[in-house]
Amino acid sequence: MEDKKRNEMYNKYVSAKIPKTRPWPTLFNSFLVGGIICLIGQGINDLLMLGFPNLSQQSAWAMTLIILIFIAAFLTGIGVYDQIGKFAGGGSIVPITGFSNSITSPSIEFRSEGIVYGICVKMFTIAGPVIVFGVVSSMVVGLIYWIISLF
Repeated sequence: MEDKKRNEMYNKYVSAKIPKTRPWPTLFNSFLVGGIICLIGQGINDLLMLGFPNLSQQSAWAMTLIILIFIAAFLTGIGVYDQIGKFAGGGSIVPITGFSNSITSPSIEFRSEGIVYGICVKMFTIAGPVIVFGVVSSMVVGLIYWIISLF
């Protein structure tokens, strides 16, 4: 009984301390920043296609993703991406830049524990399950596609 009362008191305390969000401004900021990130990606792709006319569209998009991942990792390293994330919320998490941030942040935070136990281990704390799910689901879809193609 005492645990139940303590849990209720704790829940009231947490509810009082949680910052209240305003949904419409938050949604607008998220949409705005997500759109700007996509616009930057499209601009990088267009510049690559202009600068390297012999480059295939697929190669240009691969290079664009690499550049966006680098920019997000760099901005995370200097502390700017965290500010963007506070302002934009999901708008900064959903594009590939958010994935880059989710790998870079733990690496920076745990670098004092060394390369192996700090950076390498903690790097995939957040992104690891996403990678595993992506690999496993793509294998399942590939297996289904292979079985269907046999008939």
